Amino acid sequence: MRELNEFIKTTKDTRELKRALAVKNTLNGRSRAEVTEELGVGESFIGKWRHRYATQGIEGLKLGYQGSSGYLPSDAKEDIMTWLQEHPQHQNVRSLHGYIQRRYGVAYRSRQSYYALLREAKLSWKKSQKRNPRADPEQVMETRDAIKKNDSGSAADCQEGEHRRVP
Repeated sequence: MRELNEFIKTTKDTRELKRALAVKNTLNGRSRAEVTEELGVGESFIGKWRHRYATQGIEGLKLGYQGSSGYLPSDAKEDIMTWLQEHPQHQNVRSLHGYIQRRYGVAYRSRQSYYALLREAKLSWKKSQKRNPRADPEQVMETRDAIKKNDSGSAADCQEGEHRRVP
């Protein structure tokens, strides 16, 4: 039981914690109905993890999946960040893709992986537009004139102490 209490104190994963609490509470004599109510789990959950704990101990309560290893070597990310900082003209996905493929032989299927690297380097891969492609020059001029007209009228009104509500 001491080992189980220590595991509960040290685990950072909520799934492992819930498993351990279900086992501990039922081993301490609490009814399964109480534990299912308190932890929001089913009775089969409690049975499964009690059995695992009885057969495998603490290791049976731990997560089995540890994730996959990345495609890049461990020191590659630091090298890529340095390369991006030293070559500001290559701050786009195409250049980054070419560099990683030449240097490490890795080509990601998704562009999202390259976006994540650029974001981590605090760089933007987005290009700004010089002007709005849907802007209507005549409508822009009309709106500017209307704003100027309203501003000049409201400034005079404010000096006289009158306040008008603009529709």
